[in-house]
Amino acid sequence: MKPFRFAVQSYSAESPAAWRDRAKKVESLGYSALHVADHIIGPGAALDRCHHPVQNIAAVPAMAVAAEATSTLRVGCRVFCIDYRPAAVLMKEAATLDFFSDGRLEFGLGAGWLAAEYEAIGINLDPAGERVTRLEEYVKAAKMMFAPGQMDFNGKYVHLNEFEAVPKPVQKGGVPIMIGGGSKRVLGIAGREANIISLNFDNSSGMIGPKGVQSSTAEMTSQKIQWIKDGAASIGRSMDEIELEIGAYFTMVVPDVEQGAATLAKMFGLTAEDMKVHPHALIGDVDRICDTLVARREQYGISYITVGESNIDAFAPVVARLSGK
Repeated sequence: MKPFRFAVQSYSAESPAAWRDRAKKVESLGYSALHVADHIIGPGAALDRCHHPVQNIAAVPAMAVAAEATSTLRVGCRVFCIDYRPAAVLMKEAATLDFFSDGRLEFGLGAGWLAAEYEAIGINLDPAGERVTRLEEYVKAAKMMFAPGQMDFNGKYVHLNEFEAVPKPVQKGGVPIMIGGGSKRVLGIAGREANIISLNFDNSSGMIGPKGVQSSTAEMTSQKIQWIKDGAASIGRSMDEIELEIGAYFTMVVPDVEQGAATLAKMFGLTAEDMKVHPHALIGDVDRICDTLVARREQYGISYITVGESNIDAFAPVVARLSGK
């Protein structure tokens, strides 16, 4: 079993000093990484349709500042939307982040999904099949750009030729690539290509809501793990080469498990029993959550857990107990 790692995902910065202090605090509490997301629009009708929280900072500069404020903390984005930047631009930014952080970048990529955000910023939301094909090309192009030699990559969507990418990543073997998603095809690609796989909802609805949460029950997560295994097996790859990560979006460090589960279940059209075993939910006191994570690592192989910024302090005892074990 892989040792546990823990990360925090943050969407906001109240001030430059507060952001630096948050990064330092996350590091001091033993978390492995600080992640941002990759969303652009602020408050308004478009964001209301997404049912998504505001992200008031851009991913790349926020990651750079967090890395500069710390010395061991890894920085990442769960995950960059491939449609928001040309491939060569995104890969160069990633390699530069790895360069300036002295090899502390985790490079997350996703196919994009937030329909109202695409519309609000004037980007066409292509059918899912096209976006996933483009995601696969971005991953393959990133590996080539992070490696020695001149670029010679011509896919359906990505064309990079007659140059060598610089700077090269500091990390031996290149920057670890995280692929995030919840569909069969994305997870199959991830099983073949990713160093880290971020298990997520099926976000085909284009917004946050019950449908996505219902797509990631215990039963559905077992199916997703099998899709990853099938993808890895198709090229003879061992699951030992892959780290499985999950966002514990519904973390409640509380003594009353029943009430917490019932509250969440009502929100998402599930039963309280479903929520207690939902892989994206961690409900209970520190002892119960630690036991749950150990059991889920045994069941699914998930060893990398990300919690939201509101749980930095409450979840810290779990991090202290399980990190590296």
